[in-house]
Amino acid sequence: MNTYQDTYKHRGLRNGLVAKLKIKGITNTLVLDAIGKIERHFFLPSEFEMHAYEDKAFPIGEGQTISQPYTVAYQTQLLKLEPNDKILEIGTGSGYQTAVLNFCNVIVYSIERHEALSKKAAYILNKLACKKVKLAVGDGTKGWLTNAPYNKIIVTAGAPSIPKILINQLVEGGILVIPVGNENIQKMVRITKLANNELKTEIFEDFSFVPLLGENGWKGK
Repeated sequence: MNTYQDTYKHRGLRNGLVAKLKIKGITNTLVLDAIGKIERHFFLPSEFEMHAYEDKAFPIGEGQTISQPYTVAYQTQLLKLEPNDKILEIGTGSGYQTAVLNFCNVIVYSIERHEALSKKAAYILNKLACKKVKLAVGDGTKGWLTNAPYNKIIVTAGAPSIPKILINQLVEGGILVIPVGNENIQKMVRITKLANNELKTEIFEDFSFVPLLGENGWKGK
């Protein structure tokens, strides 16, 4: 059972993780500071507690994983966050990425398919006093129209293509970061919505995410 205690050892392990992320090319101080503060072990089953600050993904139930810290940092850095940006996160999962966004001083709307995961994430995010976060359960491939438009959108599962509905929920100048490819490997893609609905597309490194399921993602699951 997770006791939700943060010790000197945990803090030391977090410092070590931040140092590894810097070596891997993460330079955004806002992102690095957030990862250095957030108790990642809170988001994992107690048996993984002492491994929480390894740069690895771990299962969290419902066929989902908590992404490796490098992946979280990489995606967050690509968002080019500004203070009080309104962010849509597709795939709350454990809530760790949500917490990183919150600690970067932005407003987060996060949607998750699995109610059990959303409830657990809400509990932990509350423990971390993440005040600028709103969660919902639903099909994230449709976005969250009620609170649109967003400055930035981040998708934390691998998509077969870029859902147009998400582009439509961005402000002009807004950014979508999404892994796109097959069900095993994806390219990280950053879309910037320019004037007159023109799009700037940038393609980055390969990653491997769980599939993005839903009406505008992978179907038939």
